[in-house]
Amino acid sequence: MTTRYAALLRGINVGGSRKLPMAELRSLLAGLGHQDVGTHLQSGQAVFTSGHGDEESLAAELADAIERRFGFAVDVIVRDHAYLRAVAEACPFPAAGLAPKQLHVTYYSAPVDAGRFAEIDPAGYLPEEFRLGDRALYLYAPDGLGRSKLAEALARPRVTQGLIATSRNWNTVRKLVELTAP
Repeated sequence: MTTRYAALLRGINVGGSRKLPMAELRSLLAGLGHQDVGTHLQSGQAVFTSGHGDEESLAAELADAIERRFGFAVDVIVRDHAYLRAVAEACPFPAAGLAPKQLHVTYYSAPVDAGRFAEIDPAGYLPEEFRLGDRALYLYAPDGLGRSKLAEALARPRVTQGLIATSRNWNTVRKLVELTAP
C-alpha cells in the first residue's frame, strides 16, 4: 500500500543561503525510491508517494540524504494527506473570509501543549491571535507574517526547543492538501 506525503523543508532558498534546487530535490526523492515526486514553489515543499516507512523515518531519511548531497543540514517534517487535510479542516479561524497572507500554519515535529506558550500574553498581541491544533499552530496575522510581533514571540527558541517548526501561509496549506490527494 502506498501513501501520498508532503515533505516540508525548513529554511532553504531564503536570503541567498542554503540553496537547494527543486529539480535536485525531486531527483533525490526519486533516488530514495519514492514515486510521483513533485515540488511546490522554491521554499521547500515536495510531494511524493511511498510504500515504505512512516512520517518520522521518511523525514530522517530525506534530511540525511540532503546533508550528504548538499553538505548542510535541513530540518524536515513529513506529513501524509489525511493529516494535512485534517489540519486545514480544523482551522479555528474563518479562512474563507481572510486573505491567505493573514493566515498561517506552523507545523511541528511533535505534539505541543499550551504550557510552551504560557509566557506569551495573547492580549498583548491583539488583533493577532494563535490557536493550537494537532502538531500545528494556527496564526492569524492581519498585517501579514513579516510584520507580526506574535509570530516572533511564537518562534522564540524557548518556545520551540526540541522541536522542528516550519510555517506555511494558507495558500500553501491548501495547495499541499491538493497535491497530496490520492
